[in-house]
Amino acid sequence: MDFALTEEQTAIFEMAHAFGQEHIAPFARDWEAQGTIPRDLWPQVGALGLAGIYVSEDSGGTGLNRLDATLVFEALSMACPSVAAFLSIHNMCAKMIDAFGSDEVKARVLPRALRMETVLSYCLTEPGSGSDAAALKTRAERTNEGYTLNGTKAFISGGGYSDLYVAMVRTGEDGPKGVSAVLVEDGTPGLSYGGLEDKMGWRSQPTRQVQFDECRIPAENLIGEEGRGFAYAMAGLDGGRLNISACSLGAAQAGLDATVAYMAERKAFGKSIDQFQALQFRLADMEIELQAARTFLRQAAWKLDTGAPDATKFCAMAKAFVTETGSKVVDQCLQLHGGYGYLADYGIEKLVRDLRVHQILEGTNEIMRLIVARQMLAR
Repeated sequence: MDFALTEEQTAIFEMAHAFGQEHIAPFARDWEAQGTIPRDLWPQVGALGLAGIYVSEDSGGTGLNRLDATLVFEALSMACPSVAAFLSIHNMCAKMIDAFGSDEVKARVLPRALRMETVLSYCLTEPGSGSDAAALKTRAERTNEGYTLNGTKAFISGGGYSDLYVAMVRTGEDGPKGVSAVLVEDGTPGLSYGGLEDKMGWRSQPTRQVQFDECRIPAENLIGEEGRGFAYAMAGLDGGRLNISACSLGAAQAGLDATVAYMAERKAFGKSIDQFQALQFRLADMEIELQAARTFLRQAAWKLDTGAPDATKFCAMAKAFVTETGSKVVDQCLQLHGGYGYLADYGIEKLVRDLRVHQILEGTNEIMRLIVARQMLAR
């Protein structure tokens, strides 16, 4: 068993890290204050091939695997987990279109999406259906021309900002078999947005409700087959859980690195605080936890890439473990910064706020434990 990254994987990580440190990190606090990410960032991301990380090369994507993707998002989140996570959502949508869309849909959507001239958002959650996603109520009624949509999506990253929305809608019976996936373009009559959500973290991502009121779309905007949308959505979740875990990992690593540097400079009782054994133990515990989280995450990604039968279980376990570890570590980083950690200038409190939501989205960590327990009991 070889735990080392290949030369190519090391290059992928270093490329993403260098881009993040130059083009994202210096501006992350300003973007958070503005509540948006400048649109001119995305074509630069697309030029690096990071808008279609696991879109097939035949479709113009980069064709990397899920382990490679975790390296990208770990590296980018060292600059800003909010920006990195937003890119993860775009990639999840692009992969869904590549995997399940018709040739016409792929030809129409993917070229601009892979250049990030078209920014993609994902619409599954509703005001009344979060963890119970198959209970969604947004309806798509068949018409001669296509579908008429009515309903509301909640907590949509990129709501009112993105160009194209991948929406899960009900075309049939109750439950997962009645759900289909469709594309809704910004500017479509009947598509509107709620007010900007005032969030704890991820504040650089514009988040709004996405509302459909007699919103008409053509039949060719269906992704794949009617009634298969929920299966398509679930197919992307294992990878999404790995990506959000990688965002926790990278941000926590950046927090720990900053804390080690701060402790070498901060003096108390006549010496730098990194010379106090009790605080050294705290640093050691964080290093141990992050290294364990990194190994667990990469094992889960390897299982997903190799099609292991327990890949879903491992992705769920990794998501719960890594996101909780990330939040625990950045909380300790704040504590070791003392009062300065509570100030925005040092960037640690932003990490605490940004990482907290990672235990909720892509399936709550309670649902992750449910997945694990069910697979254990099924044996």
